[in-house]
Amino acid sequence: MERFASVPEQLEAKRLLEAALRDEPAHAYLLHGPAGVGKRTAATAFAAALLGDERRVQARTHPDLYVLEPLGEMIRIDDVRALRHDLHMRPFEAERRVYLILDAQRMNEDAADALLKDLEEPPPYAVLVLVASELGPLPPTILSRCQLVPFRRLSERAVREWITEHAPERRETEIRALSRASAGRLDRARRLLDSAAADRRETLIATARSAYLDSDFEPGDAAAALIAISDEHGQEAKEREQAALEGIDLPAREADQRMRRAQRGAEREELLAGLEALESWYRDLVVVAAGAESAAVHADRLDDLREDVARDLGDGPLHAAEVARETWRTLEEFNLNPSLALEALFVRLHRELRGAHAWS
Repeated sequence: MERFASVPEQLEAKRLLEAALRDEPAHAYLLHGPAGVGKRTAATAFAAALLGDERRVQARTHPDLYVLEPLGEMIRIDDVRALRHDLHMRPFEAERRVYLILDAQRMNEDAADALLKDLEEPPPYAVLVLVASELGPLPPTILSRCQLVPFRRLSERAVREWITEHAPERRETEIRALSRASAGRLDRARRLLDSAAADRRETLIATARSAYLDSDFEPGDAAAALIAISDEHGQEAKEREQAALEGIDLPAREADQRMRRAQRGAEREELLAGLEALESWYRDLVVVAAGAESAAVHADRLDDLREDVARDLGDGPLHAAEVARETWRTLEEFNLNPSLALEALFVRLHRELRGAHAWS
């Protein structure tokens, strides 16, 4: 499975993709599972193997590769119509054409219906590879026409090994804490290793705690803190994409779209990661209160967790974790104003967490 050596674990997914390469590939595959576990890397490696040119596939410059991903919050019907127009063009160089559809779960209903028509009767030279972080938003008719390739969360050991390889200067205790906080996802581990990640994490934890520690708590200020982190991460992603495009001959419009796509995608990912961080902090309060400290995600912050649990927050942390998860689902599924959604979240969090003896 050397083609997929850059993807840790995921033996079942690799086995299915290797089998597809040995035999005649099916017309459509759907790589699905949590974010940050190797789906995109595997999909790109699969496309490179199908087209026989890893360098140009990685750079997205191969003439027989078509990549579709959301420009904003969703994939719309016009995006799929453009793909369908391209789908009926015969290969330029390779024996087939490969279509990567990233974040496929973000297709709106019209886009999914349009894609379905070509999943039913695709040209014989076309291979469609969909990548989705969840199956729920996709219609059953699309699922039934794709070969499903499941991906799982990575083991803590795999994440720890990845962090050790990419940050050998980190202490063992720090690596262990970071791998635990990554929750089986390399995208989160990568963010935590970012030079600014420590400050971002401190801000998130401080914001989570302020909902029950700060008697002058302002929901709008807490929401603004998360938005600022998201915006900062988005700007960094835009600059990285701009640097990656230097030397690549692309039309200005396409280059601009790729930079905007990278920025918006990073903003969205960071916002959702921030909500998961809030949820994990409140769940850690529940875990520590139950005497199961070894299961805490924030293993390096046990002193703070113990101190906060001593305030007797009652069932507030459990309800707060549920509220944070509910907001995560809402922002993941619907195109909402993040600032308003977050401010409403912190109003609810403050209400849940201050009801016990948060000020005693």
